[in-house]
Amino acid sequence: MLSLSKNMRLRGLLIAAATLGVGGAQAGERLTLPDIDRVVVRKAERTLTVYAAGEPVHTFADIQLGDEPEGAKRFQGDERTPEGRYTIDYGNPDSGYHLSLHVSYPDAADVAFAQAHGRSPGGDIFIHGQPNDWDDEGRVPGDWTDGCIALADEEIEALWQAVPDGTPIDILP
Repeated sequence: MLSLSKNMRLRGLLIAAATLGVGGAQAGERLTLPDIDRVVVRKAERTLTVYAAGEPVHTFADIQLGDEPEGAKRFQGDERTPEGRYTIDYGNPDSGYHLSLHVSYPDAADVAFAQAHGRSPGGDIFIHGQPNDWDDEGRVPGDWTDGCIALADEEIEALWQAVPDGTPIDILP
């Protein structure tokens, strides 16, 4: 029997998983993701893509951002979503939203920039679901967060299960 490299075996597993619907969900099915090792947010495209073993396994579309979605977060209260490389450093099951994963914003450069302008960089940036008090089906319309990244409740449930603490997240313009 031929021995396949680890990378080739993983690619085969990912292709098989995609074919079987793992990493994507049909109507009425629950989304299941493999263990995620990287998250990439593309703000202009309104997408959040998750990676396993360096390969993209699922893209969430129509993500919602801060009320001021263009440009990087600089100061507390600017309602912008940060841009840069951060880490998902913990989950909050008792959030005011349907689950939340904390983004390690601000980093040292963010703090220095804000301090140089006599301001606070802010904080409490999360990937989260919809507000717990949202009574309607689906999502709150439009961009509505104070700088966080919002998903549908079913989507954050899948991320919650698959994204460990310490996962890098790149937030791109």
